[in-house]
Amino acid sequence: MIEKIKETVKKLFKENKIDIFIGYSEGTLPLRSTPCFITRSEDIEKLVWNSYCSNNLAVYLPRFFVSQRGAKDAKLPRIGILAKGCDGRSIVGLIKEHQIPRENIYIIGIHCGGMINTKKIKKVDIVAAEEKNDKVLVEDEDKKKVELKKEELLADMCKTCQYTAPAVYDILLGKEKQKTKKEDREAFIKEFEKKPLEERWEYFQEQISKCIRCNACRQACPNCYCKECFAEQAKPRWIGPTNDISDVMFYQIGRIFHQAGRCVDCGACVRACPMGVDLRVFTYKLIKDVKEFFEYEAGVSLEEAPPLATFKQDDKQEFITEP
Repeated sequence: MIEKIKETVKKLFKENKIDIFIGYSEGTLPLRSTPCFITRSEDIEKLVWNSYCSNNLAVYLPRFFVSQRGAKDAKLPRIGILAKGCDGRSIVGLIKEHQIPRENIYIIGIHCGGMINTKKIKKVDIVAAEEKNDKVLVEDEDKKKVELKKEELLADMCKTCQYTAPAVYDILLGKEKQKTKKEDREAFIKEFEKKPLEERWEYFQEQISKCIRCNACRQACPNCYCKECFAEQAKPRWIGPTNDISDVMFYQIGRIFHQAGRCVDCGACVRACPMGVDLRVFTYKLIKDVKEFFEYEAGVSLEEAPPLATFKQDDKQEFITEP
């Protein structure tokens, strides 16, 4: 697969179709890959593809266009990008929200078999790792090797992924992967929904009390592209720059609700959080509600308008009188 990726990128540079390519290269630690920005053909050999390429690369795209937005005769960069299913859906969202121009993005879609959550590997002294088919071979400081099943190490969102490849792409590589049944995907949120409202609120407070306001979730999320976050505005000041629980809750509630109709469940915020806040249970609840109330899923169509940006005569309005 990596050879196909390299060949495709090399061809794009040779045909002068892109100026930059965003992919992955080897990380500095075992079981890690890092975002990679290629601007010349000689660096294409740095590219890798494996089960550690978890970063959602779509987060970088708006930054290439923000300075030229609105400028006359601005020469916009042509960007190639490697996109998993979640990355591709985020790209669609950014196009629909006019943050990136579709004509300047060349999407190399790839069928993704899921990314590994390294936190599920109990050994902490891993010095080397090798991936072979559905196995991961890790080696510790004592040269002891252990073979692990990749399936048991997959991130939770990858285990239940419905879109293993982008819905919109210029070229698609790999073979289609099996999708998870809807019932399996929503099993974890069902338990949360069964709880009384008071217990849900208590769980939210318990989780949010861990937050240290480092903004890692915001920085990792492709949907958080605002030049100035509401949490940092001074005029008007919506929220204090403190770790007081009221400020933390206001920040998280604001950020989470900004994901309604936009979150693709890529898990970027969950991976980025250094405190282990269970952000996914809250963002996925919104994904489920938007699907139920508006029959809408983020990032699967360029034509369909997001539910918060459109209006239908038959939209349910009971929430106005029966909250």
